[in-house]
Amino acid sequence: MSIAITPIYAALTALIFLTLSWRIIGYRRANLISLGDKGDKNLLKRIRAQANCAEYAPLALMILLLVELSGAPAVAVHLMGAALVIGRVLHAYGFATTPQKLIFRQIGTLLSLCMIGLGALGLLAHALT
Repeated sequence: MSIAITPIYAALTALIFLTLSWRIIGYRRANLISLGDKGDKNLLKRIRAQANCAEYAPLALMILLLVELSGAPAVAVHLMGAALVIGRVLHAYGFATTPQKLIFRQIGTLLSLCMIGLGALGLLAHALT
């Protein structure tokens, strides 16, 4: 079975991660902070926004790939991928703004966790039938 949908969302998620990475790099250069965060709360927020993406995205993309390979309908795979990408964007936006926009973080987290949870349950149900 070929995979045609997951690569789209993997690429979009990678672009989100790169954007978050560039925000850190640019801030470090502008503020001459080479290593660590030097107690700079703005830098720490940027680091955590990127790290949060790095923590959630790999598992979510693995689940998305397995769902697609399991033969789930394309619309389901797209909905899961969209939930992941939108969730990651909303979370990063809510986290990185000053002051933080907590509602965006919460919605982003909810979308990401629902995508992972529902995908996991779907894979489990498919594997046990």
